Amino acid sequence: MKKIVVFLCSILITSSAFAQQFEAPKNSFTFERLKVNVGGDFALQFQALDHSTVSVDPLVDLGKNFNLPSANLNLDVFLADGIKLHMRTYLSSRHHNEAWVKGGHLTIDKLDFIHPGFLEELMKVITIRVGLDEINYGDAHFRRTDNAHALNNPFVGNYIMDALATEAFGELYFRQNGFIAMIGLTNGHMNQTVVKTDGVDDKISLYGKLGFDRQIQDELRLRLTGSFYSNQGDSKKNLYGGDRAGARYFNVLQPAGGSANDFSGRFNPDFRKLTAIQFNPFIQYKGAELFGVYEIASGSSGGSDDLKGSYSQIGIELLYRFGKEDQFYFGGRYNNVSGKQTENAEERHIDRINIGGGWFMTKNIVTKVEYVQQKYSGKGWTGVFDEGKFNGVMVEAAISF
Repeated sequence: MKKIVVFLCSILITSSAFAQQFEAPKNSFTFERLKVNVGGDFALQFQALDHSTVSVDPLVDLGKNFNLPSANLNLDVFLADGIKLHMRTYLSSRHHNEAWVKGGHLTIDKLDFIHPGFLEELMKVITIRVGLDEINYGDAHFRRTDNAHALNNPFVGNYIMDALATEAFGELYFRQNGFIAMIGLTNGHMNQTVVKTDGVDDKISLYGKLGFDRQIQDELRLRLTGSFYSNQGDSKKNLYGGDRAGARYFNVLQPAGGSANDFSGRFNPDFRKLTAIQFNPFIQYKGAELFGVYEIASGSSGGSDDLKGSYSQIGIELLYRFGKEDQFYFGGRYNNVSGKQTENAEERHIDRINIGGGWFMTKNIVTKVEYVQQKYSGKGWTGVFDEGKFNGVMVEAAISF
């Protein structure tokens, strides 16, 4: 039985290196006793970036050197037949140098703990996921770098408006014949507390996903999903600010002598009463791969006027994988965020281009090289972002097991 568990886990690790993984498949092996699988992730980047702006002089002098290495500790525990616990700890990250638990959750594929065979036919298409961890909004979070876990991201940086929320949640899935439907609830908090804030109307978050994912032919896979997230409370929401690890482009557009921004290169609208939708097409044909993001986020920045603002995000990745086992790839990504902080504000635009490639030295080791260019434009920017830009080369090596 031990060999079977190890074999199944090795399949998941192997497929994550060369085939895009989204929602985890249902747990199908026969459970005999509690099993604990221990894994880890390690990542290190060499950064050679330049930056400039028109309004702040001087900026910090960027050199060419290594960034702070990052590491994760991963635990997957098979607790009972059809019940698995996952927990990830950031051992070292840009934002938290000390060890920090990202989160954990239970995945329930069977209800045999209630009674053997309880709702057996229904549970063939139903999955329950509960915990305090990363919620399943959109598909971009499946292709992002999670601190040191970088095998799923073909480039070095994540998307500019990076949707990652770690909140107390519950999700209910229906999956059959390639169709997927999910509905979820969270308490809307990243930092958990029972203390109420005077004058703040705190509410739960509702989110969901509907889509289709099927291997049409041996060489053709199609997936299309739409997701939404809604919280109409008065407190700030963390959908674009829930990452505790930090961004990959270190110290870009940082004033000399100023405090460091651990999330440099990203953008968080920081809205209250947030409503967001994200659509994601994914097409894989032979070695060619396309992934897209179209997203709209709207809400208010608070204050007496409580004016609504809105931002849209567009992202498109085109990759080609080749080699005997598709161990090489090259391609590009275009990412744009545009909008206004309030309806009376000036326009803001951020454009990023990534061009690069990678080599899976083994199924668990990847080396990436990319050229990145990011520009800020529009009258809505001030300070370091007023016509700010950065560009240059990044090299990353990552190991996951």
